[in-house]
Amino acid sequence: MLIIGAHLSISKGFEHIAQEALSIGANTFQFFTRNPRGGKAKDLDSNDLIQFRSTCQKHDIPICLAHAPYTINPAAENPQTRSFAEQTLKEDLSRMEQISKNQLYNFHPGSHVGQGIEQGISLITEILNRIIKPEQTTTLLLETMSGKGSEIGSRFEEIQEIINRIQIPEHIGVCLDTCHVYSAGYDIVSNLEAVLEEFDKIIGLNRLKAIHLNDSLTPFNSHKDRHAKIGEGSIGADALLHLVSHPLLKNIPFYLETPNDLQGWAQEIAFFREKTQ
Repeated sequence: MLIIGAHLSISKGFEHIAQEALSIGANTFQFFTRNPRGGKAKDLDSNDLIQFRSTCQKHDIPICLAHAPYTINPAAENPQTRSFAEQTLKEDLSRMEQISKNQLYNFHPGSHVGQGIEQGISLITEILNRIIKPEQTTTLLLETMSGKGSEIGSRFEEIQEIINRIQIPEHIGVCLDTCHVYSAGYDIVSNLEAVLEEFDKIIGLNRLKAIHLNDSLTPFNSHKDRHAKIGEGSIGADALLHLVSHPLLKNIPFYLETPNDLQGWAQEIAFFREKTQ
């Protein structure tokens, strides 16, 4: 069964977002835990969550993916910036346990802002080792990045080095973004098999828990982060369909982050469903 959804807003509650996902043919969805530019998270409504869990069970929505705000940077040189990142991640992981058990939470590893990759990785892992708890059921995902500026995570080796330093690694996974990896220099268009083989050798496909399904406005190896609608970028619909259909990626949830509205996401989901039947 193809597990596919889009990035939806929880501004009207979780039950509303579940119904919205169903309305576009999705059986999963991604959402921001709070305003993507930061700020306080909205209080959870217990009745809303009860209805949400019931809807997910009834309509077979097996999993959802939360996304941390863009403003956090656990690799920052500024201690206050790191403290904000740690507090946000800690709060969000706690909220995820209240929303529903055994879900996914994704974040951008961060930017070393001139300190160097080694120092950036050290700062990231210090924070992660403080906030990841043995009893949590949420899997924390490191997102693959495009490599713009001083971003950490554009190379599989950088992601794996973070994982290597985590004291409770069973709660850590990876979210692969198709736009990001293509822009970072991994040729998923002409050589998907080699990219998956490299990922498996360095990180392990068992760590791959989610895929952001995006076309790219910029060309291969451009180190830019510019998402495009499916079939309107340099990756193309055929290459993305090949990826979605790959047997090694079976049962991994896919999340559209394309610059679209509900109708556009419904059309993209229908395209992948029709072509993978």
